[in-house]
Amino acid sequence: MEFKDYYDILGVKPDASETEIKAAYRKLARKYHPDKNKDAGAEEKFKAINEANEVLKDAERRRSYDQLRAGGYRQGEQFRPPPGWQGQGRAQGFGDAGDGDFSDFFESLFGRGAAGQRGHSRAHRGRDVQASVQIDLQTAFDGGRTRLSLSDPAGGERVLEVKIPAGIQPGQVIRLSGQGQPGMGGGAKGDLLLEVGIRDDARFRLDGRNVVHVLPITPWEAALGASVPVPTLAGTVDLRIPAGSQSGRKLRLKGRGMPGAHPGDQLVELSIRVPAAQTDEQQAAFAKLQQQFKDFDPRR
Repeated sequence: MEFKDYYDILGVKPDASETEIKAAYRKLARKYHPDKNKDAGAEEKFKAINEANEVLKDAERRRSYDQLRAGGYRQGEQFRPPPGWQGQGRAQGFGDAGDGDFSDFFESLFGRGAAGQRGHSRAHRGRDVQASVQIDLQTAFDGGRTRLSLSDPAGGERVLEVKIPAGIQPGQVIRLSGQGQPGMGGGAKGDLLLEVGIRDDARFRLDGRNVVHVLPITPWEAALGASVPVPTLAGTVDLRIPAGSQSGRKLRLKGRGMPGAHPGDQLVELSIRVPAAQTDEQQAAFAKLQQQFKDFDPRR
């Protein structure tokens, strides 16, 4: 087999920093990515670039490779691993090298991995890509569609329209088939795995599948009871406030939470708000109320 000079493949010096290696890889990957470059040999060049990056981005692999390269090997020369090399590589924790489409040279140093046995087909499915998408609570409740911009491995950008199922929860993952990295050797593309996040909402907060809303009420509504309008994610409803209610009391609107096989509820937390006494008449009204309830001590 032929020796591969990974520094030469990426066009960087042997003392290149991680930042320089990353920049060189991104530039070349953008140039030779199979989705953009249809020239003969572009796919093989892209695979060689990926393989070089796989070694040089990993500190332990790079250190081991540098020790080998120090023996004077050059790009394209005939190469055979030194005696005991494969055992040494596994002892250092390299193990099998993953599921990329790597050369015989790479596999002889770092393990065959899932690349298949020699002589078998080298068509490999592309890797899955992980990303996140942020949506508002109303979209999570109703379901719908949202647009998402993603950077691809070659440095370009693509816009996807993502379908959001009604009742989705934070942390759930949406899988988009065929939107991951391209396969090698005719293999299928990987998938895009989108982790959903839900933005904070000024009116509601999530508690599992339940939705919590803090409802301001007046002292007389709390004391005497009242019917007041309450916002929900499905629209406004009337809620009966029991007489003698206190701040912090929670009333339940059954089935008004997030939809699903077992829909959540809406919990309405009461918050009594006291108006400011700004006129003589208002102050007199509070003084009269004080006399009427002189035996009441809220701290007792």
